[in-house]
Amino acid sequence: MRQLFQGGIVVSGDGQRKADVLTEDEKIIGVESRIEAVDAEIVDITGKYLFPGFIDGHTHMDLEVSDTVTADGFDTGTKAEISGGTTCIVDFATQNRGESLAYALARWHKKADGKASCDYAFHLALSDWNESVKEELWSAVKGGIRSFKLYTTYDGMVVDDQAIYEILTCLKELGGIAGVHCENKGIIDARLDALLKKKGERKDVADYPGTRPAGAEAEAVSRILKIAACVDTPVIIVHLSSKEGYEEICRARERGQTVYVETCPQYLLLDESRYKGADARKYMIAPPLRTKEDQAVLWKALAEGEIQTVATDHCSFTEAQKDMGAEDFARTPCGMPGGEERPALMYHFGVGEGRISPEQMCAYLSENAAKLYHLYPKKGVIAPGSDADLVVWNPDITWTLLKETQQSEADYCPFEGTILRGRAEAVYLRGKLTAKNGAVINPCQGQYVKAGHERLGDEA
Repeated sequence: MRQLFQGGIVVSGDGQRKADVLTEDEKIIGVESRIEAVDAEIVDITGKYLFPGFIDGHTHMDLEVSDTVTADGFDTGTKAEISGGTTCIVDFATQNRGESLAYALARWHKKADGKASCDYAFHLALSDWNESVKEELWSAVKGGIRSFKLYTTYDGMVVDDQAIYEILTCLKELGGIAGVHCENKGIIDARLDALLKKKGERKDVADYPGTRPAGAEAEAVSRILKIAACVDTPVIIVHLSSKEGYEEICRARERGQTVYVETCPQYLLLDESRYKGADARKYMIAPPLRTKEDQAVLWKALAEGEIQTVATDHCSFTEAQKDMGAEDFARTPCGMPGGEERPALMYHFGVGEGRISPEQMCAYLSENAAKLYHLYPKKGVIAPGSDADLVVWNPDITWTLLKETQQSEADYCPFEGTILRGRAEAVYLRGKLTAKNGAVINPCQGQYVKAGHERLGDEA
């Protein structure tokens, strides 16, 4: 089947131009100022943007955490993602203590295969480091995993500095890269203990951000970057939330280090005032929401191209799950939904308010993630040979974020009632119309995507 998208403005990270796009079955076969194709179905997108399908490089679907499981598995979570224009996610396949990497990956395939409504790749989150795991890294990379996750906090996931150094050394040899959740566990644990001793309880969510201060993020960022410098390898700082953390990154870059940075819409648009009031527990995420000053620094960094990707950290829970921490906020599962809203939030508050350009939106939401996670040029670009993952973006639609109309199984919307201008009007996954104006019309079409292997001598 051939489809000809006519009259739209094709967007890339480098620019935008009026062009026709011709697809055949699952691939793009032509991008020209004017294409004649009498045998193609014509899709008139005059006056609309055509973006490459967005990529969410940070999701947690069907994750066992805090004595519960996220509200969204790959079925509902990927419906939320593709309804907003995201055609590929990179989820964190998590190795629990004592598990082999092969076992962890097999578990995640069982969670995802046949259930996803957008394409998906995996990072591999490492919690255990020993000789056996070290030997498995080669086969994991050869099998299509090029990005890994390390934690500097959480009892079940934290790895020490020696392990971090050794893992980064191995990944450098294999052509892989690590993203790191940066918060100082010792500071967090000490502040949680001190609060309990002082008040005799930890019920007031207003106290939560004080237990995970920006300084705890900045210290871990600084430490990770110094370890990475000793290895002489790049790293990714994920979900950056603070000015203090960003300043550590700037200092490392001034020393000549390569540091990639990810942030999320919640850190750009929500602040710590959300931790007051009846709905406070819904906004418990880690790192926590920060100040408006932190937001301004992150937006400025985006405008200047100093942050590479904007992901969601989609980690959804219901209100009932959040209420597990009613007597002790430390027992609240941290995370929020966000897969559906990300593109529209970034367009409305970013492009619409003049903070970033459409080209930057394309780079931060699609192109850079594809390159960083070795999915490019299969994903992340509108070019001959690439997957026909296309988002027809209507800049003039006005709509409202509501929990009743969202695809996520979370029973609340963090941006409830927000009126947005601009939306993914039609979303094509490998050439097939899969979502329209927020409704998923062809579910469960997602496929697993392997990362490229050029450093290993294989074809990408």
